[in-house]
Amino acid sequence: MSRHDLPDAHWTLIAHLFPTKKGRPGRPWNDHRRTLNGIIWILRTGAPWRDLPTEYGPWQSVYDRFNRWCSDGMWDRIHSSLLRLLDDAGAIDYDLWFIDGSCVRASRSAAGAAMQSDPTEPAHHALGRSRGGFGTKLHLVTDSHGIPITVTISPGQRHESRWIEQTMNAIRIPNRRGPARRRPHRLGADKAYSLRWIRSWLRSKKIHAVIPTRKDQPTLTTFDRAAYRTRNVIERCIGWLKEARRVATRHEKLARNYLGMIKLAILHRTLRVLSAGSVPDVS
Repeated sequence: MSRHDLPDAHWTLIAHLFPTKKGRPGRPWNDHRRTLNGIIWILRTGAPWRDLPTEYGPWQSVYDRFNRWCSDGMWDRIHSSLLRLLDDAGAIDYDLWFIDGSCVRASRSAAGAAMQSDPTEPAHHALGRSRGGFGTKLHLVTDSHGIPITVTISPGQRHESRWIEQTMNAIRIPNRRGPARRRPHRLGADKAYSLRWIRSWLRSKKIHAVIPTRKDQPTLTTFDRAAYRTRNVIERCIGWLKEARRVATRHEKLARNYLGMIKLAILHRTLRVLSAGSVPDVS
């Protein structure tokens, strides 16, 4: 067993979300857990798919399964299920969330993707050239405990402030007692988000901004400095996600596949949070 493989406690929380072959013609599928462990091995090591150890099965089969799960929303379904467990356990803080962006350099292998007919795949494949080089920018939202809530990606040259609406609108935390929860009471961000239209948009959503002003802007008397000092939780979370080498450097040609790698790293972290505390039974 590799040190990157999912332990039994983690697999138990998500095993029921994977499809079964019952009643379907054709050969049986490769074991989902073994395939997922192979994808996680690629995620953590950053190795090429062809270097996948044979204990996880043929590399092409593992890659095809990863590609399919990125296309059909499997990672989002798993993440929604884990967020629901965290919400039921009262582990998610809805008072204060944070948003931040981070640049990721793309390797040579990420370039050269053909035009896609899939409407979910952007024409630019979330790749662009900025002062930091050719790459992608990830936009992450966490709660005050550092639990990842959602993530989106954009071309590297796009300013993070331009992606705040798309990122915040992607949030949906399932709730057993009513509609999905989508908004915090307060949102913290750095000075890059200190724009008039962002503060106006947050007010329209009844979200209080915890964003410092720039030197060329009038100082806010209502700015909560104590809350802003805890913003390091999202920076630490991004740093943890980038410990996965397939996140720290983009190798995937398609935006949906690179986003799938980021979401898988988020699932890995969320499973650790769940296994560290008391959560309700998934059955």
